[in-house]
Formats: sequence, C-alpha cells, structure tokens
Amino acid sequence: MSNVLRLAIVDPNDASRSSLKATLMGLDIVWLEAECSRYAFFGDVLAQTNPDVAIVAMDGDANQAIELVENISHTHANVTVLVASSSTDGNLILRSMRAGAKEFLTLPIKPEDLATALQRVAKLRFGNQAGSQKGCRVLAVSGSTGGVGSTSLAVNLGCALAADEKNSVVLLDLDLALGDADVFLDTIPEYTLTDVAQNVTRLDFTLLKRSLTKHSSGLYLLPRPVQLEDAQMVTAEDLQRVIGLLKATFTHLIIDTSKSFSAIDLMALDLADDVLMITQLDLPCLRNVVRLMMSFDHRPGLREKLKIIVNRVGQGGASISIKKAQDTLGQEIYWQIPNDFRTMIEVRNNGVPLLEQAPKAAITHSVCQLADALAGKTDPNSTSTEAGGKSRSWLGLWSGKKADPSSAATR
Repeated sequence: MSNVLRLAIVDPNDASRSSLKATLMGLDIVWLEAECSRYAFFGDVLAQTNPDVAIVAMDGDANQAIELVENISHTHANVTVLVASSSTDGNLILRSMRAGAKEFLTLPIKPEDLATALQRVAKLRFGNQAGSQKGCRVLAVSGSTGGVGSTSLAVNLGCALAADEKNSVVLLDLDLALGDADVFLDTIPEYTLTDVAQNVTRLDFTLLKRSLTKHSSGLYLLPRPVQLEDAQMVTAEDLQRVIGLLKATFTHLIIDTSKSFSAIDLMALDLADDVLMITQLDLPCLRNVVRLMMSFDHRPGLREKLKIIVNRVGQGGASISIKKAQDTLGQEIYWQIPNDFRTMIEVRNNGVPLLEQAPKAAITHSVCQLADALAGKTDPNSTSTEAGGKSRSWLGLWSGKKADPSSAATR
C-alpha cells in the first residue's frame, strides 16, 4: 500500500465539516477513514478505526475540543492530532499545543496549508520514504475506435506491472456497458464497480481488496456492472471516491475507458497521470485521434498527458507510415507494438495474459518494456542512431524522424 495517511475528523458544524471533507478528497496523500459530529463520541471512533491523524475542529466548543485533544494524546499516542479553528487567538493556539496538538490550522483551511501540514506529519511517520513517495500512478487507456486492442493492452500492461513485487496494481474496467477485462483474465467476479461505488463510504482498505478480484498474476480487477441497467447507478461523484480509494490503496491504477468518451470517461482522463491513446496506422483511426486531440485542447492539462501508442505495427497492407502518422498528428508516437494476431487470439480465447501464454514473444517483450518506460525504469527516447538518420524503437522497428510540433493536426 502507498504511504497514505488515514484520517478521522470531528466537527460539530456540518458546513465546515463538509468543506474539510471536500478539501481532503483533493489530496492523494490521505484517505478519510471516519468522520464524527460530536466530541463525546470521537474517542470511540478512534478506537474502532485507529487512524494515523485526527483533525479536531474547535469552533463547536473550544474547551471540549481542548479536553478531547488532551485525552487523545494520552490514550492514542500513535495518533497525530491537528486542530482547526476560525479563531487566531494566541491563548487558544497555546492551549491546544500544550494539550498535544501538532499543528494549528485556520478555518476555512486552504488546501495548500493542509497539504503542507500533512506532508510534515507523513515525513515524521514514514521517514525518508515520505519524501520519495510518488503515490499512485494512474494510467488511462483509451482506444481511437473499437477493436484497436485497448482492453488487451490495459490487461497485459497491468499484468506486466504486477510482475514486479514492489508494485500493487489494480485495473478498473470503465466500459460500463460492454467491458470485457474479466474475460481476458478468465475470471468470474463476485463484486463489480456498482457494488463498490454504492458502498464506497463504508469501505476501508481491507474491505476494498475483498471486493476486488485478484488474478494469479497479482493484478486486481474491478469489473464493469453485470446488468446494463446498473451502469446508470455509477455517478461521477461515486467514481471519484472509488478512484480516490484505489489510489490510496495501490501503487498503480489502470483505467480502461469506454469508446464513448462520456462525462465519466473524461473525468477519468482528467484524474490520470498518463493517457495512453491506442491507435492503428490507418486513416479512420488517425482521423479519430486528431478529433480527440482537438477536444482535449479544451480540457486543461489533458493534451500534455497524451501518449500515442500504435498497435499492430507491421500487419501488412497499405498502412500509413510512422513518419506520415506523426506528421499528420503533429505529435510523436510514444510506443509501437508489433502485430502478432495469432498470439493475441490465443491469449483472448484462453483467458491468460501474454506473460503466461507467450513469455518469449516479441509482443510480450514490447508490453513489458512499455510498462518499464511508464514506471520510469527506462527512457523511451533512448534510441541508437543508424545509417540514414533513422532510429530504432524499443521493438527494433524502424521509426521516422521526430515530428514537427508545428504540423497542423488537421492537415
């Protein structure tokens, strides 16, 4: 599990408690374990949840709040106490610190102030690991059209990442109508995204993992709903909380989006660290990539995260060259995956990942190298120059020169 701080908060004021919860949901380094509206019950909440940090809002009753802080310091020595108040009275600050509070925050809390305070707590609790902790890496995998292999790549990329024992990896199937990641892994899940979304406020790390399906490769799966009607029960707010909990639990989250690019899909893309756009070297696919990039330009930061992956390179026919594709898109191709139709048919029909079905195949090596590049283990741009000014990609496939960024994407 990532170095994530588990929090419990107490605030008798509903409005300020809701505001604090909203601020916490925007921070990757924390998970809200419990909330309480009465000082008298907060001790029992701490005993049941055993969080890392307790945040006590003092405006409900400053005397009761200070007494609670002192009690927590004596009975829950492993819990770091932060206090928050709209008052900046020096005497109140001094009393709360003497009672055992480690930080005093002014309400309404600014996200940057809260993040800084929690980072100090994390550094004390986790040591040097907190400084180097990168948190969960979120990879969104999308297809420029149906049938380009986005789900197969998402599944096998997840298995490749999970092969490293340092990683904990989960795959979220966001194609709510026709997702089939469970078929690729030959699993029959007991719970789906709908189940988790409807119960996310009651889940902790342990219950979450029990709600997921674990493959023999080490990859966890949260599949799409069973019934088509259940897809309507997953709201954007529910999904955001689910993703937040998954990010707090795993080192890598892979999201296999649908081809509809719905509001939920776009939210997932916004939350991702990298967006892998899967395409092929044909005109319809490249045209769709251009259209999508034009739309992404209207969503701050999304275009910069886009990485174009060309699948089934070398499948023959009148395919467009890599150089022509890059000139048309105005963006470099991040990765090329070789065509191996026979192996992929076997993988899909047998319900086993590439690492198990064909560990020595070129396509398997390509996916594993892609996983290493995305994890920062290798540099995808490190190529060896060959005669003629061309360079070899990771797959040993010829690629063209660097695309001109000024090329019009709509040419």
